Amino acid sequence: METIAAHPRTSAVADDGRTRDRVTALLLEHGPQTATELAGLLGISPAAVRRHLDALVATGRAEERLSRDAHRGRGRPARRFHLTDAGRSAFPHAYDDLALTALRYVAAAGGSDAVRAVAEQQLVGLEERCSTAVEQAVLGHSGAPVDRAQALAAALTAEGYAATASALSGGGQLCQHHCPVAHVAAEFPQLCEAETAVIGRLVGTHVQRLATIAHGDGICTTHIPGPLAARTGNRSALRDPVQGERAAPGSGHGPDRARTAPSTSTSAPRSTPTNDRERTPA
Repeated sequence: METIAAHPRTSAVADDGRTRDRVTALLLEHGPQTATELAGLLGISPAAVRRHLDALVATGRAEERLSRDAHRGRGRPARRFHLTDAGRSAFPHAYDDLALTALRYVAAAGGSDAVRAVAEQQLVGLEERCSTAVEQAVLGHSGAPVDRAQALAAALTAEGYAATASALSGGGQLCQHHCPVAHVAAEFPQLCEAETAVIGRLVGTHVQRLATIAHGDGICTTHIPGPLAARTGNRSALRDPVQGERAAPGSGHGPDRARTAPSTSTSAPRSTPTNDRERTPA
């Protein structure tokens, strides 16, 4: 019977991974260490420890520095290995629990509006950075919402959201494949609402959130309506009203002007909005 040769290699890789995890744990617990000191703590040879340290340095989990206490007498200064921020991030953190505790306190003291204010404040820096990136990316172009969404996706990816944007027949779609605050947003949807408002401001039109990671979906999906016909101040007029936004009669936009018959009664109310899609031509 033919034997499978992959098993020993798989076992060796697993053993290496466990040893490197022990090395990082010792650096976290004891602080900077030399290869010889780590070898004594692990019960293996200094040469074996150096092999694991080299691998940790190559992946950015550790770094090598000269010892601060300069060598006394003869010999070279000791080289100590330090745990990097990336190495520390591999250990469990309680940031989500801390954020939840803080927001629960805010909600109890100030209600939902206070939580929303915290969410909006937390996104101020992100919006400023992404706004600068988007404006630079669309400089000299039309600046349509779908084009801005492409630039925004790149800016969000740089922020760790792993975002993509695509054009659709009815506009576009922005997808975020990672959410740094998903665990907290599952309890406090104000975070998702504030983020959606930021996306709308950055692409320059009203957007609609279709799915979120916080609610159990695979990705955060945001629908972006079609191209703009005109822009007034910070508000944009769409060529075709999106679902849920109806054009007022007599506004002079598109087919309304041709299809709307003059009113035969001076007392008929004009407050009820209509939509071209709901009107049957005579």
